[in-house]
Amino acid sequence: MSSHGGTRAIIAALTANAFIAATKFGAWALTGAASMLAEGVHSVADTGNQILLLRGGRVAQREATEEHPFGYGRAPFISAFLVSVILFSLGGLFALYEAFHKLEEVLHGVPNELLEGGWWWVPLVVLGAAIVAEGFSFRTAIRESLPLKGTQSWPRFIRTSKSPDLPVILLEDFAALLGLLFALFGVGLTLVTHNGVWDVVGTSLIGVLLIIVAITLAIETRSLLLGESATPEAVSAITASLASAAGVQRVIHLKTLHLGPDEVLVAAKIAVEPTESAARVAEVIDNAEVAIRAANPQVTALYLEPDIDRGTPGDAAPATGTSAG
Repeated sequence: MSSHGGTRAIIAALTANAFIAATKFGAWALTGAASMLAEGVHSVADTGNQILLLRGGRVAQREATEEHPFGYGRAPFISAFLVSVILFSLGGLFALYEAFHKLEEVLHGVPNELLEGGWWWVPLVVLGAAIVAEGFSFRTAIRESLPLKGTQSWPRFIRTSKSPDLPVILLEDFAALLGLLFALFGVGLTLVTHNGVWDVVGTSLIGVLLIIVAITLAIETRSLLLGESATPEAVSAITASLASAAGVQRVIHLKTLHLGPDEVLVAAKIAVEPTESAARVAEVIDNAEVAIRAANPQVTALYLEPDIDRGTPGDAAPATGTSAG
């Protein structure tokens, strides 16, 4: 469900940004407004990011190979990290550079095309239409995220989600809407006061905003790339199902690791009833595997080590999952 919903949100954002980018560049060509150029580059960066996310989703569906025995499930994590790099460089740093360049023009008295030309109204129309388009895209991302978010707050959902697509789109769309408001602020005050410094201020705010979002994405996706455990709820369900399987006396220790947004590896050491029958041990392991997969269908790789319960101190199963590796 998360993959399907994420794809819908990505396509909605991609369509909106491709259209918006063209209109922003058109407005910049007519008026020379730095805010419009920064926003145009921002939309191009977002469009490229959505293509990266779609590509990551397709790569994740490849079958496992000898070189990649656990498959390509982490491809979306890599794509999301690249998104943060693009937002930081092509989006944030470029906007700050353009703000500095525009400030030099203002200080040196270079004629302002926005104030002296007859197309002053174009940026206002473009920004208004862009806000509507981004609003629809943002609404789609929110709608697709709600079933996965549950009762969590939005910041917690973004921090804990194992599927990066929807959090990335949510942050991108939120940043896009704020960026449009900053651009409207800069262009609007420039027209009202006839002072180009406000265009510089609006462009600078866009750059700072994109850098903050990029750093936030980089931190979250870095954690996924390093390897995160399953959620505490999932670990509890897996542990309970394993402990209740026929023939399992207790879970000695257990570790989980997300191989992808919807793929979990489980490695556990379990205490089984003392027996000299290998067939009985195999039966207990089979029972445990069935119980785990019933409790969490996302478990795609499962490794169980049977042992005799000797009551060794420190061997108790952890209350919550820990990242393997």
